[in-house]
Amino acid sequence: MKKVLFVCMGNICRSPTGEGIFRKLVEDRGLLDDVHVDSAGTIGYHAGASADRRMQQAASARGYSLESISRQVTAGDLTHFDLVIAMDRENLQDLQRLGSENRDASNVRLLSDFLGDHWPSDVPDPYYGGASGFDYVVEMIEEACPPILEELLAAGDGKSP
Repeated sequence: MKKVLFVCMGNICRSPTGEGIFRKLVEDRGLLDDVHVDSAGTIGYHAGASADRRMQQAASARGYSLESISRQVTAGDLTHFDLVIAMDRENLQDLQRLGSENRDASNVRLLSDFLGDHWPSDVPDPYYGGASGFDYVVEMIEEACPPILEELLAAGDGKSP
């Protein structure tokens, strides 16, 4: 089974959206038995909380359900997951530091690595903005998820989905 983890700072906006969109993609392709998806935050401030209601609304409007419960990322996650997707460069640096203490963090990538050049390097945090910011994040993650799945499935076995 392949495993992917989406990571943002608090695990209530961007990373649960990555988890929800990716899970629907996996389900739509009939791969629920082959791919495990999860999300976490670099801080534990929101541990135990559901996704931000504004993000849930933006995702729901496009057919996605955000059901994850916030948790903080652990060093063990870097070993357990085949691919760890950081939402921005600050999250990436936090994960690389966590990895440098325990293991190679070469499986940690930016979400924007899977997007065209017309997208920004960082998925913007919509928490302090208006509704359009949440919609933009959903759009950005939607576009990145198919290439993420392709890479995840192709890794190590030479096959593409």
